[in-house]
Amino acid sequence: MSVYDYLYYIILPTLSVSILIIFIRFLIGPKLSDRVVALDLLLTTGIGIIAVYSVTTNQPAFLDIAMILALIAFLGTVAFAYYLEKREKND
Repeated sequence: MSVYDYLYYIILPTLSVSILIIFIRFLIGPKLSDRVVALDLLLTTGIGIIAVYSVTTNQPAFLDIAMILALIAFLGTVAFAYYLEKREKND
């Protein structure tokens, strides 16, 4: 079994199933903080899919895109955390 077979038959199905489970968690999350964590995890899993695609197609430009998406996801999570902190202080 080569690395490409491992990526196609094990990693991609695992990431696909995890995206479905995370999206369900995003929809039924009782609190806003649960939804923020689920959204961050969705973006992280998407970054994993982009990385696998980059390796299988041998196009390293997609890794740059994944890195930029990771930076945006991190900044978004920090912004949501700041918003939740301010909202709790006002209540």
